[in-house]
Amino acid sequence: MIRQARTVRRQDDGWAAYLFVLPWILGFLLLTLYPILRSFQLSFTDYSLLSKPLWVGPRNYIDILTGDRDFRKSLSVTATFVIIGVPVRLFMSLMVAMLLNQKLRMMPLYRTMFYFPSLIGGSVAVATLWRNMFGLEGYINRILAFFGIQGMGWITNPKTALGTLIHIYAWQFGSTMVIFLAGLKHIPVELYESAEIDGAGWRHKFRSVTLPMLSPIIFFNLLMGIINAFQMFTSAFIITNGGPAHATYTYSLFLYEKAFTRYQMGYASALAWIMLLIVGVVTAVNFYLSGKWVFYETEGGR
Repeated sequence: MIRQARTVRRQDDGWAAYLFVLPWILGFLLLTLYPILRSFQLSFTDYSLLSKPLWVGPRNYIDILTGDRDFRKSLSVTATFVIIGVPVRLFMSLMVAMLLNQKLRMMPLYRTMFYFPSLIGGSVAVATLWRNMFGLEGYINRILAFFGIQGMGWITNPKTALGTLIHIYAWQFGSTMVIFLAGLKHIPVELYESAEIDGAGWRHKFRSVTLPMLSPIIFFNLLMGIINAFQMFTSAFIITNGGPAHATYTYSLFLYEKAFTRYQMGYASALAWIMLLIVGVVTAVNFYLSGKWVFYETEGGR
């Protein structure tokens, strides 16, 4: 009788667990998995939202890869953004995290101040503020004029527009900084003490202790930074709208225009899957190369 009661109770607990998980399962199936599969199907069609999808096979992919100059331009701009922006953001976040790892008064306030931009980062308000700062009559040029320096149109000059977007991307390093800060606090103090006994300076300790112990964190932040940078949209849309002369015409902005300006939903779906493939290949390459520089303490070596 006791065993039967326990079995019935376990069955009831199992049904209760499934009942609690059911909303998430339904949300995943209806709001995530179905749109993904549907977009893959639409990528082989000519679909404009106003008519039924017309099956065209791989024509969208062929047109993108062989004859679309905007695709090549947007991919080039996005690659430049990723190659420059991600390392700059990683470097800034690591340096600030090391500064905030010190035992000083009011340190929680300093950490909050450096993290704050990430709380508002990526919003339309921040992009609008950044546009007002770097415009021809913006605050930056006014400050330069106060010191007698001739300013320029930072977001209207093809040579500096993308650099401006990279600056705002690097400025929002709060979340990456927090992860680095957590990693720094888990590095054993004994390693630094042993290095000091051997006569190591701060540079040698940074190169031989800090970087190897932080390498898994660096790898994680690198992957997340690459994935997020490939999807950069708000700043390019609000600040420059892809200009000037397509200097900030990112891949996500190109995809958006195809989908919601020209209503080429099948073409846009193919662009989305190509982006997924590119990000997947880049991620796989990084995982392959990580074995040569990422140090895991449990492995006892690199």
